[in-house]
Amino acid sequence: MEAFEEGRERKMVHEKKLPSISCKSLEGMIIWYMVCYLSLASSSSQAKPKGMLYSYSYLKWIVFLRQQFISNQTFMHSSIHLNIYHVHGHDSSLTPNSSSLISDVLLHDEEHVKALSDRLANKGLGTGSVRPPKSGYLLEPNSASIPLNPGLSIGSGNYYVKIGLGSPPKYYAMILDTGSSLPWLQCKPCAVYCHAQADPLYDPSVSKTYKKLSCASAECSRLKAATLNDPLCETDSNACLYTASYGDTSFSIGYLSQDLLTLTSTQTLPQFTYGCGQDNQGLFGRAAGIIGLSRDKLSMLAQLSTKYGHAFSYCLPTANSGSSGGGFLSIGSISPTPYKFTPMLTDSKNPGLYFLRLTAITVSGRALGLTASMYRVPTLIDSGTVLTRLPMSMYAALRQAFVKIMSTKYAQAPAYSILDTCFKGSLKSISAVPEIKMIFQGGADLTLRAPNILIEADKGITCLAFAGSSGTNQVAIIGNRQQQTYNIAYDVSTSRIGFAPGSCH
Repeated sequence: MEAFEEGRERKMVHEKKLPSISCKSLEGMIIWYMVCYLSLASSSSQAKPKGMLYSYSYLKWIVFLRQQFISNQTFMHSSIHLNIYHVHGHDSSLTPNSSSLISDVLLHDEEHVKALSDRLANKGLGTGSVRPPKSGYLLEPNSASIPLNPGLSIGSGNYYVKIGLGSPPKYYAMILDTGSSLPWLQCKPCAVYCHAQADPLYDPSVSKTYKKLSCASAECSRLKAATLNDPLCETDSNACLYTASYGDTSFSIGYLSQDLLTLTSTQTLPQFTYGCGQDNQGLFGRAAGIIGLSRDKLSMLAQLSTKYGHAFSYCLPTANSGSSGGGFLSIGSISPTPYKFTPMLTDSKNPGLYFLRLTAITVSGRALGLTASMYRVPTLIDSGTVLTRLPMSMYAALRQAFVKIMSTKYAQAPAYSILDTCFKGSLKSISAVPEIKMIFQGGADLTLRAPNILIEADKGITCLAFAGSSGTNQVAIIGNRQQQTYNIAYDVSTSRIGFAPGSCH
């Protein structure tokens, strides 16, 4: 009878409208259940227990509650919170040794977008190859060359986080990339080549928890989906070799490995799978490697999802942010407020990337006048692209509406590289800028103001930070310039992307 009464009471808790009390802590949940229990006990003579039964049943509720709380740690665990740094920000450890011109950034951005567009169009990127590593390290001399299949360039206007690897942990600055999957970093002994990086090289030989993965491991079989390149097998050791190649001819080759990942002093992940790079060449700046946040099974996000939930959010800082980075990366469950969400779409040919549906663009509150069909193009959001790209018809309408307003206040200037909508004046001096709003399916939007709309191309020359998609590629890409200082949430478990205005603090 007692079990029946307890079950009946539990059923009523689900059916009756319950008090609204914060349940983010164990104490909060206990208070919530106490109120619910007492409310039910007082409102129903049949459900109201007597004497010792009341106390015993109450204690069982508390035990049950604690078990429920513990079993739901995946969803209620505090999120991992890391600082995000702009590569060119104040006190950045990855600031280039030589001055970096905006023209170089734009050139690399174009290479990145071309590689991304070609991948979306299911086109190849040429037949470039990587020279074989030295004998005795990764591959035997008769293995010839490793073909580079289509991949994604990491771009140049990048952001990075610092993570710890190994036992004891050593910390490294790693480029954050929503468009790639396999995490990797440069490793000693650098059998072939390692580019100059800001941090000391990772040395797997001094880590107590490091191990190479074999060719028979499940993780090795997932490399093709993660990198678009087939895994290779070292003849003598049977070690699994990865090849992460990118559209700008950058690449990393090395051993697929596992070690202890340290994100904060209390948040770690044993047996974290990553690439231990022995030949790493290309446009990686002074970073130790890349952290992939795509939807692939080998991404850092997927590996952390069983413990923290399959979701992450970030706020990308501007280059003027302070020494604390100014931005953040949070991995874990996402509050539904204050975000406005739009469906997260999937391309069957590129299932790891993050797509969404752009439905309208307005300038100073007025729509561009495009038909609904003109917005029906593949649209993705990407942390590695600097400038937002739009199909030429869409970009032409945006440029015309923007110039019509701006030209009444500011003199136009010649084009600068791929930036063809420029004005005379510095970013600080050009203050009267019409608001641009990008609206997505379901009503979510990015409401952009001057810092997200303009970019200073040269001294006294400021340009619209959008560009038209080159060639025949009808693709829209939401770049990181437009994402800056917005809180952006990727709720993979429920297939939605959220936007919340504000700051990165």
